[in-house]
Amino acid sequence: MRIFLKRLAGMLVVLVGVVLLLFIMLRIIPGSPVTTLLGERASQQVIDRMTEELGLNDPLFMQFLRYVGNALHGDFGTSYKLNRPVSALIMSAFPNTVRLSIFAALFAWGVGIIAGIISAICKNQQRFRLLSSLIDRLFMGGALVGVSMPVFMTCLFLQYFLAYRVQLFPLSGFDQPLSVVLPAIALGWNSAGTVARMTRSSLLEVMQADYISTARAKGRGSAGIILCHALKNSMLPVVTMMALQISSMLSGAVITETVFGINGIGRLAVTAIQSRDMPLLQGTVIFTTILVMLGNLAADTLYSVLDPRIRREG
Repeated sequence: MRIFLKRLAGMLVVLVGVVLLLFIMLRIIPGSPVTTLLGERASQQVIDRMTEELGLNDPLFMQFLRYVGNALHGDFGTSYKLNRPVSALIMSAFPNTVRLSIFAALFAWGVGIIAGIISAICKNQQRFRLLSSLIDRLFMGGALVGVSMPVFMTCLFLQYFLAYRVQLFPLSGFDQPLSVVLPAIALGWNSAGTVARMTRSSLLEVMQADYISTARAKGRGSAGIILCHALKNSMLPVVTMMALQISSMLSGAVITETVFGINGIGRLAVTAIQSRDMPLLQGTVIFTTILVMLGNLAADTLYSVLDPRIRREG
């Protein structure tokens, strides 16, 4: 319990630091958000009146304290461009981001873990060495492509070949059952490659342990040893990475949502940046920061559940 409270206190310190840094950075950037909102042809009198109404001419520390006080009550301000409460905009967009992230995580974990296990089995396979080596290289080559390829390239590739040329899936949108497939693959492809490589390397490392040698001496095959003995211990770092990935997917789906036209948190952030909508940008960044920190906390909790030694040390 003490460890949990200590981590929670650390999260609060990080959150306050992020809010302060974001608040300062958005206000030292040259230009005025009111001018961006009203346009360059707006008179100075109108600009001054709007600045006064929004409280942007108050001292910076007063603006910060007012913002923090309102945020503690769930009020992140009103969007300059959309003229709606930021909290309402985030809550309306969040379900789409959650849906996309869940399907992307399922794709990444399923493909990544299976590919990593098969690759590790083929690496230790003594029979059919040529075929096993080919399969190992094939899976790890695909994982390397997944890790190396930028998300926007994956999005455009899938859109062109599977949506435009073959027409198996919708080109954009998020209102059909099949419309989630391509965005989920695009968002989860990079994570699948990372999980596959981590699973393979962790399995191969565990396979060098003494109890694995004992199981091998008893006549167990490589596949049986991996699935029955090595997999659980090798999954500790993989599970930690997976817990971090779900939070990063929730917070980092900016490109995927923009390319596929999905009304999610990422697209809201892009809209806020383009229109210099400070309340909306602050709200989305703070919200995604909280998601990432909760993901870190979940990863630590899962790690302690899987490894009893960590619980005893805590």
